Amino acid sequence: MTLRKFNYTEESWPIRGSFRISRGAKTTADVVVVEIQEGDFIGRGECVPYRRYGETPSSVKGQLSTVKEAIAHGASRIDLLTLLPSGAARNAVDCALWDLEAKKTGQSIAELAGISPPGPLITAYTLSLDTADKMAAAAAENSNRPLLKLKLGGAEDVDRVKAIRAAAPNSRLIVDANEAWSEDMIKAFLPHMADCGVEMIEQPLPAGEDAILGEIDRLVPICADESCHDTSSLDFVASNYDFINIKLDKTGGLTEALQLVEAAREFGLGIMVGCMLGTSLGMAPAVYIGGYARYVDLDGPLLLDKDRPEGIFFDGSVMHPPSKALWG
Repeated sequence: MTLRKFNYTEESWPIRGSFRISRGAKTTADVVVVEIQEGDFIGRGECVPYRRYGETPSSVKGQLSTVKEAIAHGASRIDLLTLLPSGAARNAVDCALWDLEAKKTGQSIAELAGISPPGPLITAYTLSLDTADKMAAAAAENSNRPLLKLKLGGAEDVDRVKAIRAAAPNSRLIVDANEAWSEDMIKAFLPHMADCGVEMIEQPLPAGEDAILGEIDRLVPICADESCHDTSSLDFVASNYDFINIKLDKTGGLTEALQLVEAAREFGLGIMVGCMLGTSLGMAPAVYIGGYARYVDLDGPLLLDKDRPEGIFFDGSVMHPPSKALWG
């Protein structure tokens, strides 16, 4: 048996301006790229280490080093589910293995997964957290986009959403508080969110402090992000949320994400597919979840100064399936 070559590198991609959420701001998208070579074929995968989950590029590379020998000797995507925990490191390896298999067999990712091939998707476009006036100005500049996602952060959020609604009256709105609200805030804010036509609120309360969601009148559907990582999260989530945000950097790759889709549907949960801030290489595998999702939030490349040369083609907010030169 020919041993595979297994390599991983850290990359930094400048963000256009800066990107701010309730936990802070960043000016670069820091990713780790995995390459697995078998003969003449190379599979690639990208992940974004996320400090909220205790990950850094160094810690992710440390995890990757522990599976180098197993991958070299032919470990499969199913093997990987027990070799690494769900998270960024496993995502990069899993997606590289999907890419490698597609290249070796000449089959598409959809054929390998037994799912319908992806078509064009409308992605949300994210407005970074700022003052109400500045977010309204950003909304006005993007008022032609059909779906805006608003990063929120606390006490001034009702003013922010009202200003944005006035600036972009025809755009659909979803909001993401990134765990910044309190129980009192969510009870006070929900009627205003409903009045402004907000369609969904993502992770308003901190994970671990969100059981109250099952006891209140959810005037606007609530989506679990930080509270939902993989299929093991669903018993709690189904009692307290209406949607889940599936991110491959949380599930640990496309393999677990596809399992999570099926499990979530059995629980009656709606699906959103999201991303960390990365390049088109990180978005490409998530496109295959898009057909199952009510909301698609894969705009990471639109927020960068530049993307990979073979990156996904965006026509405004319409994203097209990835080319084989990129992934799959």
